[in-house]
Amino acid sequence: MAGNQSLHAANAAGKDEFYTQISDIEKELQHYTDHFRSKTIYCNCDDPRISNFFYYFSFNFEKLGLKKLITTCYRSQSFDLFSKHDSERGLWLEYNGDENLNRVPDTEETSIHELDGDGDFRSDECIELLKQADIVCTNPPFSLFREYVAQLVEHHKKFVIIGNKNAISYKEIFPLIKSDELWVGYTPMSTDMLFDVSEALAEKLVSTKKEGSGYKRIDGVVKGRSQSVWFTNLPHQKRQEEMILYKSYSEAEYPRYDNYDAINVNKVTDIPKN
Repeated sequence: MAGNQSLHAANAAGKDEFYTQISDIEKELQHYTDHFRSKTIYCNCDDPRISNFFYYFSFNFEKLGLKKLITTCYRSQSFDLFSKHDSERGLWLEYNGDENLNRVPDTEETSIHELDGDGDFRSDECIELLKQADIVCTNPPFSLFREYVAQLVEHHKKFVIIGNKNAISYKEIFPLIKSDELWVGYTPMSTDMLFDVSEALAEKLVSTKKEGSGYKRIDGVVKGRSQSVWFTNLPHQKRQEEMILYKSYSEAEYPRYDNYDAINVNKVTDIPKN
């Protein structure tokens, strides 16, 4: 079992209480449907009580032609059908499709298992479940993003995940981009991503952040705003689009960094063609 000190600290600070909206999931994942067919999908940071990833894959299981859906739920969640309330153990769920043909993922169709540990994605139990998966899709804790991606790379997994835009510059992430092992998803980086938040975090955002920056109100509901972007290692159509470049390199316009062998380019359209 991995140590959970940083995970508990992040949760206590409210840093990772951002839950992806179903609309954002649908907009992004529609571009990977061919990759999902006959695959086992693993959502390893997902409480079914609030996880729209679980909702998306379970309700679209047959449409996507999935083989299996696995999710792991961190301990002490409060969803009556899936959790033990105050249990110190996490849960893992397996869904294999709509058996009674009512087009709804009923609880009797979902195999529910209690973990020995708390459901931390770094635990041996969750790693064993990860090994079964073909593709991982989730919104992992931003505070643990480096560790999370390192685990996916170590186990050679395909993935579509959400991370902070600043992760592009992390020393652990940028080399993956440079070596063509990770890239941005279909949704443009300029897209404003909003997230569902707990009532407590919503109150905190309203009292400490500026509207339009830290949060937005949509139909009266407070949504958390985060500098987020999709990351993946699955091909998508936008990645294949040819980029028309028109500028040429010059030392004056493209200064080199002192601590890294790279040039500074302010905008994508300014990438030198040579």
